[in-house]
Amino acid sequence: MDKRTLALFAAFGATTIYGLNHTIAKEVMPTYIQGFGFIQVRLMGATALFWAVSYFVPKQRIARSDFPRMVLCAFLGMVLNMLCFFKGLELSTPINSAVLITVTPILVFVFSAILIKERLLLPRIIGVVLGLIGALVLILFGSEVRQDAPNIPLGNFLFLVNTAAFGLYLILVKPLSAKYTSVHLLKWLFLFGLIMSLPVTYNEFYAVSWSTLPFKAHWRFAYVVVGTTFLTYLLNVYALKQLKASTIGVFTYLQPLIGIAYAIVVGADAFTPSKLIAGAVVLIGVYLVTKRYEART
Repeated sequence: MDKRTLALFAAFGATTIYGLNHTIAKEVMPTYIQGFGFIQVRLMGATALFWAVSYFVPKQRIARSDFPRMVLCAFLGMVLNMLCFFKGLELSTPINSAVLITVTPILVFVFSAILIKERLLLPRIIGVVLGLIGALVLILFGSEVRQDAPNIPLGNFLFLVNTAAFGLYLILVKPLSAKYTSVHLLKWLFLFGLIMSLPVTYNEFYAVSWSTLPFKAHWRFAYVVVGTTFLTYLLNVYALKQLKASTIGVFTYLQPLIGIAYAIVVGADAFTPSKLIAGAVVLIGVYLVTKRYEART
């Protein structure tokens, strides 16, 4: 199996784990832990795993000139991205998060056009507009009342910030992923992310009653740390070695299919007409942005 095929499987595997995460993580928030506290669990666990694994792979020295970019990538991919997603999931619903995450490839395209001068085409511009309209429908009209979703419009807005941060992270981290091994790169990114997030996450982490947590909370914590954090970031960085950032971004539009299907099967969420319409508009926008167009001569 060639490296590109392996990279595609890695990107698909990361997307599948993310898709299930929308509901699995939601099922412990805010009952057992709040969003920011969950991020400290996630960052502490993943940092420990990456540093432990790094002792079993060949050592690699990080150039001092790359540390500023690493810090920026850590802020976008491990701090802003995670904090907004988990706080958004605490305030909103799994289906909303699964739909809004599909804005990622649109934002990757926008950032690529700005930062690396990717060509602007009218269908892609239309796709960007449609994707943002769909996202705004969920943000502005997510007015349903749920005991486990206390502020859906704010949660949906945080999902949008999350996708913007992750899209920019994918573009900025690609040069680093080509230069360093996945484990050594991620051990530093997560360490920086953990340090930067502590002032925000510590209070909610400290408030958790760890001694009384049931098994259903423990296994979900383990899934988020090992699966959604350790494995997905490892798989994405590996995939970035062979694929463009925009290609990785495209895989996020599979998340609604996986996330919504799982949420409905386990009874954690349900479709509404506004979600269906908004999701369709977002997916049309994603299709227009990610479609390959013939170059005119």
